[in-house]
Amino acid sequence: MTIYDSIGKKYSTTRVPDYRIVKTITNLLNLPEGIKIADIGAGTGGYSLLLANQGFNIYAIEPSSIMQSQAIQHPNIKWKTGYAEAIPLPDDSVDAVISVLTIHHFSRLKKAFQEMHRILKSGTIILLTFDIRLAQKIWLYDYFPWLWEDALLSLPINELINLIQTNTKKNVEVIPFLLPHDLSDLFAAAAWRRPELYLRPEVRAGISSFAKFDQSIIESRVNLLAADLSNGAWNAKYKEILNLTEIDVGYRFLRIF
Repeated sequence: MTIYDSIGKKYSTTRVPDYRIVKTITNLLNLPEGIKIADIGAGTGGYSLLLANQGFNIYAIEPSSIMQSQAIQHPNIKWKTGYAEAIPLPDDSVDAVISVLTIHHFSRLKKAFQEMHRILKSGTIILLTFDIRLAQKIWLYDYFPWLWEDALLSLPINELINLIQTNTKKNVEVIPFLLPHDLSDLFAAAAWRRPELYLRPEVRAGISSFAKFDQSIIESRVNLLAADLSNGAWNAKYKEILNLTEIDVGYRFLRIF
């Protein structure tokens, strides 16, 4: 059973695909309608659906049946149960590969990148990932320090690039993704200007670093955040962040070509 069989039961309610992420993906792909794209770790299919609506043909690859059950069906999307380390597609069968905020869940990164390369004809791989070492340490990590600690377990971006290049023989371009203040996809740092959203259990449930941590400690930190928002302590210390419209907290697109 994948972690998302247990934590992803209401995933589609808070992890709503953001149009700016889709726009960046399509711009980086720079490919015509009708091409075949493999979405690795497709989750509930939100990003697959938006791409399918633009005329692309999508293979949505996802191991969790709970996640797949929340998907909206579309004639341009074919669902396949599988892992990044063993993608259930033939060699040279797609024109592009995408994977949005998933590679930190892969058990064997080397094998996953080899598989992405195997199924790709001659096109591009687009990843959205993060390196917390590139981020400024915002208020979020003062209240929930394990988010920072958990993110440090992921490979540094330079090591990730070396791993990709070694296993795909392709070039890698790194594109910073500054998080807008109003992201609809509520991943870990997405609500950086909306601290009240972290008080909502359904929002935390859609963030794996919350879901797999000690719930009693989480509750105590949530209570502290709630109190500080109520008594003005949060605003007194962090109000400057409310003046920002976007922020760099380490998220990066990788274009592999």
